[in-house]
Amino acid sequence: MNLYFTRHGHTPWNEEKIIQGSKDIELSTKGIKQAHELADSLSNGEFNISRIYTSPLKRAEITAKISSIELDIPFQIMTGLEEINLGDWEGRTWKDVKENYPKEFNTWLHNRRLEKSPNGESYQDLLERVLLAIENIIKDNNSEENILVVTHSAVIMCLQCLINQVPFEEMDKYKLGNTEVIRLKTEDIEKAVSLLNVE
Repeated sequence: MNLYFTRHGHTPWNEEKIIQGSKDIELSTKGIKQAHELADSLSNGEFNISRIYTSPLKRAEITAKISSIELDIPFQIMTGLEEINLGDWEGRTWKDVKENYPKEFNTWLHNRRLEKSPNGESYQDLLERVLLAIENIIKDNNSEENILVVTHSAVIMCLQCLINQVPFEEMDKYKLGNTEVIRLKTEDIEKAVSLLNVE
């Protein structure tokens, strides 16, 4: 099974560089256009997607729905695929966070995997729920099928850090643009699960 992961389309908060996290932000006009372009790129025989799973957040769900309609394949909302909850930092810019939460930000910055933002979750928390959701996706589908997972930037970056055993402080090297696609195999997910609680 090939699992194709994509980040949702562009949003107004992406434009303004505001931290979205668990906030339920809609796609922008640009994001809707990107979602249609994603569907078009997935329509060639290379991908052969049979089902789409999506985060419940609107920016991901609408991205998934557009591909579902244009490719004529089902999509399903999957709890657990949401973006990281960054608590009190959501709705602010990173510049604002650095200025108003200097101690908390510095602590978080240097131990991103385990530290939490105020009233938020850690990347470890994110991985635990995301990997559970992905394991359920794998169980629910034929091993020969190809699946599209529409999710969020931190989800994809964290998965790749874990699989490649890269420090989470270097996660930006795996940052995707809106609606960019990466491929992971079931073996990659098995490896991630095996490394989840290994320090």
